[in-house]
Amino acid sequence: MSTQHVITALSPEPLSASGRSSEKLSLPLLQSKMKCDPDGYETELTLIYKQFNSALDLFQQQAALNFGSISGVGGDPTVAKDLGDRAMFLAHVTPFYPKQLADFPSQLAEFLKSSAATLPSGLRCHVTQALILLVNRKMVDIQDILALFMELQTLGDRNLRKLAFSHVVHSIKRMNQKHKNEPKNRALQNIVFSILQAEDETRAKRSLTTLCELHRRKVWFDDRSANAICKACFHSSSRIMIAALSFLLDCENIEDDDDSDASSDEDDATTQTPQAILSKEAVYKAHHKGTTSSKKKKQAKLQRAMRNMKKKQRLSSEKNSTSYYSPFNHLIDAQGFAEKLFSRLQTCNERFEVKMMMLKVIARTIGLHRLILLNFYPFLQKYVQPHQRDITNLLAAAVQACHDMVPPEAVEPLFKQIVNQFVHDRSRTEAIAVGLNVIREICLRIPLLMTEDLLQDLVLYKKSHEKAVSAAARSLVTLFREVCPSLLVKKDRGRPIDPKARPRAYGEVSIASDVPGVELLQHDEDSDDSGDDTDESKFGGSDDNDDNYEKTTVDTDEESQLYSDGTGNEKDDGEGDDTVDEDDDATSVSDDDDASDNEEEEDENVEAGAEEDEELEEANGLPTNDDNDAGGSGLESKARKRKYSDFDGQLIAADTSLRALKRLAEAKIGHGSSDSADGILSNEDFRRIKELKAKKDAKLALAQQGFKVPSSDQLRVKRVDPAKLEAHVRQKLSKEERLALVRAGREDRGKFMARTAIKQKKTGGLSNRQKEHKKAMPLAAKRAKVAKSREEKKRKHNRSGKQFRGRKAWK
Repeated sequence: MSTQHVITALSPEPLSASGRSSEKLSLPLLQSKMKCDPDGYETELTLIYKQFNSALDLFQQQAALNFGSISGVGGDPTVAKDLGDRAMFLAHVTPFYPKQLADFPSQLAEFLKSSAATLPSGLRCHVTQALILLVNRKMVDIQDILALFMELQTLGDRNLRKLAFSHVVHSIKRMNQKHKNEPKNRALQNIVFSILQAEDETRAKRSLTTLCELHRRKVWFDDRSANAICKACFHSSSRIMIAALSFLLDCENIEDDDDSDASSDEDDATTQTPQAILSKEAVYKAHHKGTTSSKKKKQAKLQRAMRNMKKKQRLSSEKNSTSYYSPFNHLIDAQGFAEKLFSRLQTCNERFEVKMMMLKVIARTIGLHRLILLNFYPFLQKYVQPHQRDITNLLAAAVQACHDMVPPEAVEPLFKQIVNQFVHDRSRTEAIAVGLNVIREICLRIPLLMTEDLLQDLVLYKKSHEKAVSAAARSLVTLFREVCPSLLVKKDRGRPIDPKARPRAYGEVSIASDVPGVELLQHDEDSDDSGDDTDESKFGGSDDNDDNYEKTTVDTDEESQLYSDGTGNEKDDGEGDDTVDEDDDATSVSDDDDASDNEEEEDENVEAGAEEDEELEEANGLPTNDDNDAGGSGLESKARKRKYSDFDGQLIAADTSLRALKRLAEAKIGHGSSDSADGILSNEDFRRIKELKAKKDAKLALAQQGFKVPSSDQLRVKRVDPAKLEAHVRQKLSKEERLALVRAGREDRGKFMARTAIKQKKTGGLSNRQKEHKKAMPLAAKRAKVAKSREEKKRKHNRSGKQFRGRKAWK
């Protein structure tokens, strides 16, 4: 079969046989005509399809025989171009001829699978584009050709690799654009995961790149894809392990990336950048109104306002942005992942940068999931030296691996080595500053590591003349003012919020036994009740006063009952509390006069307590004696007066009596249950609790001057930035850098000019002094000025005559 017969142009004979003009038609023109009238051009379609099949057979035979493409069919560029054009032509018209071209997509796929490696680059791209067109027209399912497109990315053709990669990513993204197609996604993920777990490094690298890109674009944003990327850290190839580690370290804050158009990206960029909007009047006044000094003040105020607005807009944009995300959150077995990666770190022979990446991933996993990996801290200990390469990244990883669930004894050797190696008098300034910052961050997570003597020694560095060292020491003082003020010297404690604050012991957990914040609601209700009582007492009200009176009588009954139980003088207790009486007598009686006074007071309290008990029985509906009713009012007033006078004695008695403490606890429980009523909070109560919490937080924030100790959950999520450990540390500049700074400072400064030159250059009106010279003066003032100037000239002339202005007579 000759080449001319295989690939011939549309000759006039078949066209005239079909009843059309004999002039030659091009493929694009024929394609448009076939789309308009599919039924009328079946003869031309059959002819082109036969030509395509014959050329396809030749290329497949050449691939089977490993025939060289230099002298064969593939060596002719026109032959390859014609085959590519016919493949693209048939791909365009396939939707209009589904029956005639039913086998065409499978033929293309098989052709690429069998002979893609031996095809010319241009023909390979043309056939791939034809297959992509069929997939976009939904003539071929992406699941059938996904493995083929992953294979095409490994051929070494850069253009083909970009084409196949972008098609896979965009087709899967378009498939999940409206809703997630879970069954189809799972089938596609299985294909990619199987390629990733294979031993072939090139194919596994391309599958990992595709998986990471889909995960970054939030297309495959699930646990399966995150765990597959994490498992790639254990691949036998070091290149794939490094790629997985770098993605995990860089992909913790994923932002939306739609990759739509360049214009839309620019619009998004302009909307995201903070813009300060100020009034035109303020800008005009700052530059054109007032004197020079007032203009400078207005301009400085304007710049401050712009900085403040930009800061607020930046903070609001950060709050409105996507929430924190990390692939480590989706780890199914975080402890197993950390242990396996740590064992590989201990045995691997990779370069130092790779080991640092593995260290960071392990530390991030430990801190995020609060794991316990005790061997990790001694492993870090041998690298903690001031001269170690990338020491700040290493220390940041050490800080990240510390949390409140780690025993302090496990971290103490590492902590002591940091103190001994970095913070001493012969260490460099940079090392001391970094060491103090690291100590602060570790103590923020595990405060139990710090001792009183060590803290007082470290605090002395606040007097250092270096800003970095003094600032780090002050930050340590600020931390322990909130965490444990008792470790500081009295002059360093300042005015802490809670002077008795202490760090929680290891394993200590605060368990909520009630609705969080309900005590704020109760306290608010109590304050409201007290406010209402004071208002009612001011303006009167018989019923309310009676209720308050009954409450006071009940309170005095309880207190007198406690007091009587503590002293043992009540008649109901009988003679059984003699030991308590002896103890009370021993503590209270100092001399004979005091003893007699106490006996009289006890007798009065016994009488008051008995009558108050009868009043309480009357309030509860129990029968009482008439005598007690007759003398009740006088005794009630006496009991109310004694309520405050005997309060200290009642407290002492309550502390010494176990029975009184029990009754006090029962009374508190009964009081709490009566306050909470049925114990069910309404939506209004929860809203009020939220408001009270906000008020309390605002008060604490004002009292703490902006410093607030973060919770363990906040520290768990927060990443430790190594650059912040080097805060305020000034690096030594070279001579070229210093000269560049000097020249940069001279650019904004104007050229030096004398004051007179500046005045002459002035373009505005006259100054006040110039106006005074031109002011019209009265005649008398003019004469006085002339006379004054004449006298001054005479005085000068007389003085000048006395001086010798000639040549000296001596040598």
